[in-house]
Amino acid sequence: MIEVTNLTKRYGTTTAVDDLSFTVRPGIVTGFLGPNGAGKSTTMRMVLGLDQPTHGTATLNGRRLDQHTAPLTELGALLEAKAVHPKRTARNHLRALAATTGISNRRVDEVLDIVGLTDVADRLAGGFSLGMAQRLGIASALLGDPATVMLDEPVNGLDPEGVLWIRHLLKDLAAEGRTVFVSSHLMSEMALTADHFVIIGRGRMIADVTAAELEAMAPEASVSVRSDDDAKLRDLMSRDGVSITTTAEPGLTVVGLSSGEIGRIAADHAIALSELTNRRSTLEQTFMDLTADAVEYSAHSVHREAA
Repeated sequence: MIEVTNLTKRYGTTTAVDDLSFTVRPGIVTGFLGPNGAGKSTTMRMVLGLDQPTHGTATLNGRRLDQHTAPLTELGALLEAKAVHPKRTARNHLRALAATTGISNRRVDEVLDIVGLTDVADRLAGGFSLGMAQRLGIASALLGDPATVMLDEPVNGLDPEGVLWIRHLLKDLAAEGRTVFVSSHLMSEMALTADHFVIIGRGRMIADVTAAELEAMAPEASVSVRSDDDAKLRDLMSRDGVSITTTAEPGLTVVGLSSGEIGRIAADHAIALSELTNRRSTLEQTFMDLTADAVEYSAHSVHREAA
């Protein structure tokens, strides 16, 4: 279990992490979300003891990581996939790490197999693609068979098969009772993987919620409707508790009635429908709504005038 309590990190006049407190519990996958510059990597570095907090604590099972006698068996982490000596083979890289904690070469071979690198284990890591480097980094995190696994953007560079593999791996690790803490910018993937979410922006806590609680934060589901008589259909649907807006294209957006109810109203009055589509907010949209005020850089469309 990871416990972060009033964690703060300042670099001169810049506050990267601002009084964060949360707990990452075993048995579930916890997603760590936030815009670029939110402080996610800095927080993870403080959990690992690579950066010292200005204030507050980050502990693993009640102690700082450096207070554990065999850190690799307590916490396996991936922060930077390319942090590997380029002239070492994948196997020798893992053997060097294993030697620091008395981990057997047999375990090295096991994790190479888990991440699918057995066939390239004796190739130089400097020639690995980003996806292969990610797999090697995950192998490093699993090397000590740790009770806690912390991964920063583990799907970067992975192909679709690799993304599916990491999804199942994270769920399997959590099902074994391990603590799994993972950051990602792929909201669609986090929606399929995580059971709990810690969302930060500009170093501050925005939400610490279960997947169900985050889903409940989404705007109410709506229904897009197009018919051969939108004006008549609008009048028929108008009632207390129903919101109806006209879209830019011909059609209506309805909140407060299900698609089935709308279909029955149209059928009862012989109104032909050309569209009846349920619109549900995605995790990505909910995330963007929650973090709208915490985005460090915001892009805008560029419009060019005709010459």
